Amino acid sequence: MKGPIWQWDAVDVAAGVRTKLISSREAVQASLDRLEAVNKEVNAVIDVRAELALSHADDADRAVQRGDVLGALHGVPITIKENVDEAGAATTHGVVAFRDAQAAEDSPAVANLRKAGAISIGRTNMPAFAMRWHTDNALHGPTYNPWSRRHTVGGSSGGAAASLAVGITSLAHANDFGGSIRYPAYCCGLVGIKPTVGRVPHFNPSATDERPLSVQLFSVQGPMARRAGDLRVALAAMSARDIRDPSWLPVPLAGSPIDKPLRVAVTINPSGLGVDPSVAEAVQKAATALSNAGYEIEHVEPPEVDAVAELWWRLAWWEVGELSVGAINTFGDDGVRQAIELYLASTTKPDLGSYMRALAARATHVRKWLAFLEKYPLILGPVSTAPPFPIDFDRDPAATGASLREAQRLLVAVNLLGLPSIAVPTGLSDGVPLGVQIIGSPFREDLCLDAAEAIEEELTVSTPIDPHG
Repeated sequence: MKGPIWQWDAVDVAAGVRTKLISSREAVQASLDRLEAVNKEVNAVIDVRAELALSHADDADRAVQRGDVLGALHGVPITIKENVDEAGAATTHGVVAFRDAQAAEDSPAVANLRKAGAISIGRTNMPAFAMRWHTDNALHGPTYNPWSRRHTVGGSSGGAAASLAVGITSLAHANDFGGSIRYPAYCCGLVGIKPTVGRVPHFNPSATDERPLSVQLFSVQGPMARRAGDLRVALAAMSARDIRDPSWLPVPLAGSPIDKPLRVAVTINPSGLGVDPSVAEAVQKAATALSNAGYEIEHVEPPEVDAVAELWWRLAWWEVGELSVGAINTFGDDGVRQAIELYLASTTKPDLGSYMRALAARATHVRKWLAFLEKYPLILGPVSTAPPFPIDFDRDPAATGASLREAQRLLVAVNLLGLPSIAVPTGLSDGVPLGVQIIGSPFREDLCLDAAEAIEEELTVSTPIDPHG
């Protein structure tokens, strides 16, 4: 725990508050001071709740003085993405028309983080409707990648990623429907975990309709951080029971022991559709790090990655075209309307029978992957087979066609399958971060986290950083 508090890991801040080495007020104030110094350069936190956060910090310090039982994140400053309900804040979804849609109560993920003692200092930026892999909107403007303004910060949790990378907080809430935790983590040199569907409860009390079926099957809430150890603690906190989510399952955070050495399937070029040499090198470096840590590495392809990704693409955009495109066209900004138009143009509208058969086909792919994971409990591969894209890449017809679908194929395949996956940085290439993802069997986030920590031992991207122009 060297340097200013804003550079500390979340677990170190919690330990410092618990042992009275520091106060929660000092930790929160350090985050707010860092925000004041750097946020204007990245536009990551777009609704700062400083007065309320300091009040909560004082409450946290009084609890320490009383000797109360403290949560694992007691006194730790965090941020919350702007598409989940946080009492007293607007759930804008990055949309101008929703700028005053104030929530009356917390969503389960936010409530669970509060129960663990975490303190929200503000809300993070995202693309409108969370429907882009780049973060920009007409309400708050773009969020910039602190490593390079020429490259995307990722999406849709781009504000969370940028705020972590520059040291505003060490821990952030995010969510992932098609890579929205892992892709921004990849672009910004961070770790982010997409939990198994059913691990972390979710419900937005302010929502007027239930989520579409594809969102229920593919989307999860999860944490982002600078270190895997912080993800482990945050995931445990976020996974607490909440009766508002009927899909939540009471599965232990640690699974049954697996015989060592644990076998890892490595895919550098999923389905053989192409991979940038820098990404291939990143995956190989991570494989070597795992081998050095005692894992058994084998280069072998998981089942039908391209077909799985194609099924995600069809189901996700079919439902958007049927259920969401009207609201997007009415309330969305030019960026999201153009991106969605290009996404929808890449797939034909189905009839009901085609949709039902496609949804049923998901079970076939899940079955094949579960059998594969019986032999190889972990899969190591790219987050994206391309380095971080230029800004606004998803509004470029040339990039939004086959090249984008191919680059993100393993990213979205994991969502279709509902599996846990963690993004881990491996280093820099031409001044921007690269990384990999580790995929596991359902509810084996513990194995993914163990492997991520093993990679961290050998490969690092030093964060937080001062933002670059």
